[in-house]
Amino acid sequence: MATSSAAPAARFSAQTRLRALQADIMDLILERGLEAGDPLPTESELAASLGVGRNTLRESLKVLQALGVIEIRHGFGMFVAPSSFNALADSLSFHGRLSLRHEGHEALELVDVRQALESGLVGSSMDAMTEAQLARIEAAVSDMEAAAARGESFMDADARFHRCLFEPLDNELLLNLMGVFWKVYRKIHLEVGPEKANLIETAAMHRSIFEAVRDGDKAAASELLNRHFDGIRGRLAEYRHA
Repeated sequence: MATSSAAPAARFSAQTRLRALQADIMDLILERGLEAGDPLPTESELAASLGVGRNTLRESLKVLQALGVIEIRHGFGMFVAPSSFNALADSLSFHGRLSLRHEGHEALELVDVRQALESGLVGSSMDAMTEAQLARIEAAVSDMEAAAARGESFMDADARFHRCLFEPLDNELLLNLMGVFWKVYRKIHLEVGPEKANLIETAAMHRSIFEAVRDGDKAAASELLNRHFDGIRGRLAEYRHA
């Protein structure tokens, strides 16, 4: 009994030490004032500074590379990685899609977060919006309407509409989080395509959102976005019970 319980405890202890080492490496980057693209100390220097062995250090460095904290360029060294949300997007997308095999809680939580962000921030985006940005939103709506009339899906135009709607905020985190949603919903769309009637209704909903934004009606734009996400919840429910 003692042997079987010791192994999991040992593994847990090793994982805890590795996480602590990863935190130490990130603290070292911050304390030394390194920026994206700057070189890190060599493995030997890091191992000496942090008081760890080379093999243990390499394990933590591989994790930090996967998380997008550092870049390892073989033959050149290690560098602070540029800002990227790819690892976060891939993780949330995977767990959202995985949850659809069961109750779909994670997928619905992604919808909740995006609904709160879009309906809550649309007013601020309207304040910063230019005529050129408004024209790009309308162009996306027109593309959606044309595709709907042909009975064709318009996932790309839909994604472009929402991205253009919030580009005035110049908030890369928001746009990346929206990208996570599209990775999840695109998979659902491929397996459960909407009917033509739903396509036309969805295009009409986006036209209404655009008109509210164009007219400067923040309350209407926020309410219409909320109603739009109720429809997405319905698609998720259909997928879960198919």
